[in-house]
Amino acid sequence: MLFLIFKYNMLAFRYLNIVVTVLIVALAILCFFLIRSKKVQNLTLILLLLGVLINGTSLFAVGQFIGFTSRLNATSNYSNYSMSVAVLADSPIDNISQVTSVMGPTGTDKDNIQQLMNDLKASQNKELTVEESSSYLAAYKSLLAGDTKAIILNSVFENIIESEYPDYASKIKKIYTKELTKTVETPKDVKGDSFNVYISGIDTYGPISSVSRSDVNIIMTVNRETKKILLTTTPRDSYVPIADGGNNQKDKLTHAGIYGVDASIHTLENLYGIDLNYYARLNFTSFLKLIDLLGGVDVYNDQEFTAHTNGKFYPVGNVHLDSEQALGFVRERYSLADGDRDRGRNQQKVIVAILQKLTSTEALKNYDSIIKGLQDSIQTNMPLETMMNLVNAQLESGGTYKINSQDLKGTGRMDLPSYAMPESSLYMMEISDSSLESVKAAINDVMEGK
Repeated sequence: MLFLIFKYNMLAFRYLNIVVTVLIVALAILCFFLIRSKKVQNLTLILLLLGVLINGTSLFAVGQFIGFTSRLNATSNYSNYSMSVAVLADSPIDNISQVTSVMGPTGTDKDNIQQLMNDLKASQNKELTVEESSSYLAAYKSLLAGDTKAIILNSVFENIIESEYPDYASKIKKIYTKELTKTVETPKDVKGDSFNVYISGIDTYGPISSVSRSDVNIIMTVNRETKKILLTTTPRDSYVPIADGGNNQKDKLTHAGIYGVDASIHTLENLYGIDLNYYARLNFTSFLKLIDLLGGVDVYNDQEFTAHTNGKFYPVGNVHLDSEQALGFVRERYSLADGDRDRGRNQQKVIVAILQKLTSTEALKNYDSIIKGLQDSIQTNMPLETMMNLVNAQLESGGTYKINSQDLKGTGRMDLPSYAMPESSLYMMEISDSSLESVKAAINDVMEGK
């Protein structure tokens, strides 16, 4: 147990780790001499039992915590997605051997399509001719129109197709699928008392390692010295150059998630001129779990609305949200006066409420069930040693953090081209230069301890 305490910097505040070490060693030495002297046998037995009980309980608790954080980190260095060949559901084609050509967007997703072609050649000894389309959505439209018999599909683009064709999944059948893995960068070292965490909420249910669009994009800037936290929301529709797979072409921010969490991180780093040291990623599955485990959250709602997603009514004032109500609260934008920006503010409210609940006495009593419920639903690249350093620093210094929030502003437009969906007319938010400079200045102020 002592090895684990020092390896992961546990209890490393106010010399508590050293005190615990001295007590354990002293207890062991005392028991050793009592056994050697063959005296006070009852006392020796009691001390031995006490030592075993303390060490056993401590080892179990430490093991639980290490196991939990290990599972949080387990999928942080990769993301999963799949590439498929699909035909219409009523097509007589049932096997890849019956296909000679496929349609796909080689201009925008060349590397993934090439991986699929390489796999087909290696595993099926099959070479296909690829007809180019402008996007996966355009390829699907061509399939429906009968202009092609088979198309390539990237799983991360499927919800884009589904947004225009809700019955899409029932209209096709996949005759060949290749599972792929994308490697994620290792975290950047933190220097000084300030750091940034990217909080991403992906718009999918299921495994947290799935690649998907990021609907929630919040940067949490923390200064441990000044006890300040700044939450910066960048609306999902912000029109920005998309890094990595987006080839620095402009599109709405949410589409960066299609190319993996690294693309979202690099896009925001480029936008604000900062380093994002760590990330935490959750999907709607984990969101529902967390709210349920906490027994709901309380937020102040400043405008009444009925959510399109669940049909629930949200009055003005303090409202208690269960998991389903909270999901509707953070996803709604169409009924809100300021659209996606108001949605971002509601997301911030729920995140603050969750943080407050997680640090409450009641949550600490139920930590075991919270850990078990969330271990497969949240993904972060923050190492356990770093988590413990942050906890130790907070316990050492005490005090509470002051949490402020801000959001990037701009003007909505429907005439800006999308790199991922070039044939579609999409709502975009053209970023206000003055708002961008104001947001960047606020982040830098917190980082610099102002």
